[in-house]
Amino acid sequence: MKWLKENSLALAFLIMFLLAVGGQAVAGTLEFNDQQRAGGGEQVSILQYVASSTFAVNVAENWQSEYLQFFLFIVFTVWLVQKGSPESKKLDQAGAESDEQQQIGRHAGKRSPAPAKAKGIRLWLFSNSLGLAMGIIFVLSWLAQSVAGQAAYNSERLVDLRDPVAWGSYVTSPEFWERSLQNWQSELLAVLSMVVLSIYLRQRGSPESKPVGAAHLSTGVEG
Repeated sequence: MKWLKENSLALAFLIMFLLAVGGQAVAGTLEFNDQQRAGGGEQVSILQYVASSTFAVNVAENWQSEYLQFFLFIVFTVWLVQKGSPESKKLDQAGAESDEQQQIGRHAGKRSPAPAKAKGIRLWLFSNSLGLAMGIIFVLSWLAQSVAGQAAYNSERLVDLRDPVAWGSYVTSPEFWERSLQNWQSELLAVLSMVVLSIYLRQRGSPESKPVGAAHLSTGVEG
C-alpha cells in the first residue's frame, strides 16, 4: 500500500493512458469498418487495425505534439520567465544557475547522483538529460508519424488509382503539415493557458497552483 501511495500519480495516468489507447483502438476499428462497408471494402479485426498504418499515424501524431510541448516548456523555462506564474522561476533566477545552486561538481552532496559529481560531457549530458529525453522522443515520434502517415496516405492514393509518393514528398506535403500543425497549435495554446491562468486562478492543494491566498504577482512559488 505504501508503494501504491508513493506512485499513485504515475499509476493513475498510466491506467488512464492504457484505457484511452484501448478505447481509441475499439472506436477506430468501428469507424474504419464503417467506412469499409460504405465503400465495399473488406472489414478488419481490432488486431489488424492496431497493426495498421492508420492507427499508427493517429497515435504517433499525438505523441509527437505532446513531447514537443514538454521539450519546449522544459527548455524555455530555463531562460524565460512569466511574472506571477507558478509555472515560472523567480524573475531574478533566469538562466542555467550556478554550480552551487545546481549542486554539481565540488558542490555535489554525498547523495547526489554520480554524474552530478563528474565533469565534461558526462556532466553536460546529465545536466540536460530531461530535455534531451523529451526531444529524442519527439523526434522519434515525428519520424514514426511520417513513415506511418506516408503508408496511410499512399493507401488512399492507390484506392483512387493515383501513384504513391516518396517519403520526402510526403513530409513536405500540405497533408503532413496540416496534420502536424493542428496538433502543435493545441498543445502550445494549452501551455500558454496554464502559464497565464495560473497567475490569477487557484487549485487548492495542487503543486501547479500558488497557495489560495498568495498575491497575484508572486512568482516562483514552488521554485
